[in-house]
Amino acid sequence: MLYFTDLTLRLTAGASHWDEVFRRRHTRFLLEAQRDDGGFAGRQGPSDLYYTGFALRGLALLEALHQPVAERTAGFLRTKFDPRGTIKGIDLISLIFAATVLQAAAGVDVFAEPRIDRRAFVAQAVEPFARDDGGYAKSPAGRSSTYHTFLTVACRQLVGLPVEHPSRIEALIRSRQRDDGGFVEVEPMRHGGTNPTSAAVGLLRILNVEEAALRDGAIRFLTGMQTTEGGLRANTRIPVADLLSTFTALLSLAELGGLDQIDGPSAMRYVLSLESPEGGFRGGVWDREIDVEYTFYGLGALALLAPNSHGPGERIY
Repeated sequence: MLYFTDLTLRLTAGASHWDEVFRRRHTRFLLEAQRDDGGFAGRQGPSDLYYTGFALRGLALLEALHQPVAERTAGFLRTKFDPRGTIKGIDLISLIFAATVLQAAAGVDVFAEPRIDRRAFVAQAVEPFARDDGGYAKSPAGRSSTYHTFLTVACRQLVGLPVEHPSRIEALIRSRQRDDGGFVEVEPMRHGGTNPTSAAVGLLRILNVEEAALRDGAIRFLTGMQTTEGGLRANTRIPVADLLSTFTALLSLAELGGLDQIDGPSAMRYVLSLESPEGGFRGGVWDREIDVEYTFYGLGALALLAPNSHGPGERIY
């Protein structure tokens, strides 16, 4: 099963517990972020591919990605295709992920008009970021990034391209696990981080690598990131939790079979504390604004916590 498909099924199962009041609140917030050109914006400014991807994933999770919202968004995405391959990096990945969500949730094929060879399009666009060690960089001049290697491999998988140099990628990822059990973003770093660890776990899942030492180390590291707030932090040098790290850590723990090793009810309370009564989520207790990216993380975290949380979650489950 594709990594993206497996993730979608996992989140959808947890989201099935949500009541209609909860769904309407967050659907309304996400729809209000759609601009006239069909794309979605962040906290300010025009439509952005990055935020459009998160808005679509949130709407799909809420079972609210219907016409004409889907068609309008497809029109926006089609304006971003360029046969010369000028769209690259995170914009390319956001575009492919968004197109995949539209097709899976609303049956809208972004690649159909004009007819585009999605495999050739992606293969050409990611090539400048490929490195000799099998990884992919954030920029054409950068070094291999754990996070961008994961995103690029997942993106290639979505359009039916095989994983190139899987043995090299596996060796690269293995080399990035540190003594604390976590994984680092780039080679010189000495201490693991939550988000690169989640990316590494995703890559190893795609590569079908199952090894007790890798698994146990990652679980040990991720469970150690839970704070007294209930959420999970980005690394050991940051004292407070954030919603991005909480979601990625929960997702990886679920994949590793270690979700029961954190305090689930406490994590649930943390996520719900970041929910706006009008819909949407903010990034942490330090944040004063809501946006579509953190809203997806909030929804995703609640979906992951649904099977093993009680108490505060009763008002939406």
